[in-house]
Amino acid sequence: MKGVGASLGASFLFSSFYDSVAVAAPGRKAKRILVFFTMGTAPEIWKPTSVSGESPTYSDDHCMKPLDEVKQHLVILDGLPSGSPSNNHGSADGLTGMGYFSNGPYGLISVDQYIVKKLEEAGDTSLPRFLLCGANIAANGKTGFYNGTNLVPTASPVSAFREAFRGFVPTTTTTSGGNPDAALEDMLRRRKSILDNLKGEIATMKRDLGKEQYYKLDRHLESIRQLEQELAGQMDGGGSVVTGGACAPTEPGMDLSDHITGNPLHLDIIVNAFACNRTRVASVQWGTDQEMRVAMPEIGVPDEQHNGLIHGNDPGHARLIKLERWLAEQFVGVIKKLKATPEPDGSGTLFDNTLVAWCRDMGDAPAHNQQEMKFVLAMGDGGYLKTASGGRFIKSSERHERVLLSMIDAMGITDFSGFGDPALGAKSPLPGIAAT
Repeated sequence: MKGVGASLGASFLFSSFYDSVAVAAPGRKAKRILVFFTMGTAPEIWKPTSVSGESPTYSDDHCMKPLDEVKQHLVILDGLPSGSPSNNHGSADGLTGMGYFSNGPYGLISVDQYIVKKLEEAGDTSLPRFLLCGANIAANGKTGFYNGTNLVPTASPVSAFREAFRGFVPTTTTTSGGNPDAALEDMLRRRKSILDNLKGEIATMKRDLGKEQYYKLDRHLESIRQLEQELAGQMDGGGSVVTGGACAPTEPGMDLSDHITGNPLHLDIIVNAFACNRTRVASVQWGTDQEMRVAMPEIGVPDEQHNGLIHGNDPGHARLIKLERWLAEQFVGVIKKLKATPEPDGSGTLFDNTLVAWCRDMGDAPAHNQQEMKFVLAMGDGGYLKTASGGRFIKSSERHERVLLSMIDAMGITDFSGFGDPALGAKSPLPGIAAT
């Protein structure tokens, strides 16, 4: 409620809101984005076994074989060089589109943080603003997330849960007789009353404003309507608290913070946060550029990713294949959870309106370069992505930053100023990704 009130001040009325979010292209945009960020891999084990047209095929022992389960939702991209292709691990190119030593007016901001910034300029009041998770990120090495400086994800799943649901009003609180708790019901009524009052004040203000400010207030009214819809999900038509639904967050019982056991918990927390309208932007990172501890017997690779699997004695990358396959299973697993979780307003599933993007810091980890950056994008049927029943594999020589611009565009943001390399001539999404 504080966010709604504060944004009605002069800082809102005279902000760059009007110019920051342009009219989006036709087609359903994403309400949310989940960035699934891993370190570089070996190109020879990642590339499809074969490609017919745009349809990729993976052999049964291929590390990306698990993707077949959701291939109808996927756009897989390869071959895209960064702006500094000789940069290796530790550079910020992966999610920022700029090299680690880049400077100038744009600075370094990762795609998730840029989306958050633009949503805030557009009046989004989601709390918390974003979730940035990743177990054992305190280990040696850099992360892929920047906002002027390197950002460190939350390693503890318990801490991530409490961050996501701080101040959250659970809708499942009832008395022993099944009636809503009176204090909870009163709290929701008070919040609805505040919104009603704000709407009345805005209606009065609009009579005295010019066309541009009138437009801004209309957009802000839309954000208030979204808050009303959230409250409607917690109250029925008679003003009573309702229970059940997909929003049922449960704090992790154990604080498993190593990479392999902690990050699946982070993914569960993110899905719950989406289901409860707690955020629209979330990211999870698997290891740093220097280290990812792998000690899970189920994977069969009791070793460390960087020195052990990428540069160690691993003939044919046999152990790296096992790890990459397990990561692919986690990527598919979170897609399946999103598909199984209803939207808070009942309109389809979370996956219908969520872009899931698997990104990397390097295209070729053994060679330490960004000559061929790799992405896997996923979203529900009829969404932003142009998909096909057999999946789509696209190899392009365009700059990889243009895929990051597509991720921004998917969220309805078409003003890309302040993101990426200012020297990039074509500040536009990569052609062929978006449905038309």
